[in-house]
Amino acid sequence: MDAEATFQKIAPSGLMKPEDAAEYLQISANTLCVWRSTNRKRIPYVKIGGHVRYRRQDLDAFITDNLRNAEAA
Repeated sequence: MDAEATFQKIAPSGLMKPEDAAEYLQISANTLCVWRSTNRKRIPYVKIGGHVRYRRQDLDAFITDNLRNAEAA
């Protein structure tokens, strides 16, 4: 599934489940969980009633912050 299809899975609140966020980042849900639990990678998330959710803008910022070897435009 491509990123846009994953974006379509976002709830009306604008939040993604960890599984969908992991798919958006093209990593496993387990990797995302480990990063969150160990602070290895800091991606902002919200916790609502014990449920973890991610905002697309935070995932996009994470992607931008981790961009390597990009030539200046």
